[in-house]
Amino acid sequence: MDRANLALADWLARQGGPVRLVAHRVEDALLRYPNVRFIRVPKPANAYLLGEPLLDAVGRFWAARTLAEGGQVVANGGNCEVPAANWVHYVHGAHASQPVGNPLRRLKGRLSHRVYLRREQQALRRARIIIANSERTRQDLLAATGAEPSRVHVVYLGGDPTRFASTSPVLRREARASLGWSGERRVALFVGALGDQRKGFDTLFHAWVQLCARSAWDVDLCVVGTGAQRETWEREARLRGLEGRIRFLGFRGDVPRLLAAADLLVAPTRYEPYGLGVHEALCVGIPAMVSRSAGVAERYPPELQGLLLEAPDDVGALVRRLEDWRSHGADWAPAVAEVSSRLRAWTWDAMAEALVDRLEA
Repeated sequence: MDRANLALADWLARQGGPVRLVAHRVEDALLRYPNVRFIRVPKPANAYLLGEPLLDAVGRFWAARTLAEGGQVVANGGNCEVPAANWVHYVHGAHASQPVGNPLRRLKGRLSHRVYLRREQQALRRARIIIANSERTRQDLLAATGAEPSRVHVVYLGGDPTRFASTSPVLRREARASLGWSGERRVALFVGALGDQRKGFDTLFHAWVQLCARSAWDVDLCVVGTGAQRETWEREARLRGLEGRIRFLGFRGDVPRLLAAADLLVAPTRYEPYGLGVHEALCVGIPAMVSRSAGVAERYPPELQGLLLEAPDDVGALVRRLEDWRSHGADWAPAVAEVSSRLRAWTWDAMAEALVDRLEA
């Protein structure tokens, strides 16, 4: 279940009124609330492309019933076409994913994009109010759908200040020791899916190859995530003799600990409506290097503009930025601490309340 949707549902449940959740699945913790009703929608063959028509049909039924009873309805993107609120986390009209793998998988990806694009345009044109997770997403929505600007509003994603708490030298040492990381070498972290090139790992990999050819480069890269390209990148790292310099950790459930132990997060993403992983790295208190086009970059103060990447395809520029961080990263520490405090104050509950206030207004 999407983390932002979970946060909204949980906040609504704690307000005491009836909450209906129409989805393929939801977080089990929500089902402990007596006022929450989960309407489960089947997902044939575990395929979203097959499950979305069912989700739309069941969603429209319960949306009509809820609106008739005087309730509020919130849909996500093209999942459900209803004359109500639509909360958008990703704009298919702004980015066409390029899946890798066999020809059948690539064909499926192209067909899926066409279907999602059409459903997105239909749903958003019918929505009465649209909530975007960043100004970047808002502008993408206006360009992709032609919606009236007055109907599209921005509410930034929140966070969990307990789970992603500010680290300290002591906590950092403890985290590194628990992971078996050397206390002498610096560690950069990449967190993202490796199923296509949207997250920009290819740019980071080639930048790391160049950096590791220099004897003075004393930073290792840890890669968190999985996908169709993972084995290919692991094999490429071995062929280049970089097994010890680039470590593939796969899927991990301890991302807060990894962030607390790391020195830097790198995210040269090609399309990022917001960028929750970057947000969480900043909450922990480590610098996060991300593409300027990402929605989360809007929350960077002027003092941290040196962490923003102008072009996610530019390997040379990323190399230079990483070298700048290694030489002058300490200069960014006060600004990172300031933005960390500000982001931790914007909790998931604060986001949910702001979103509901906007809908009710």
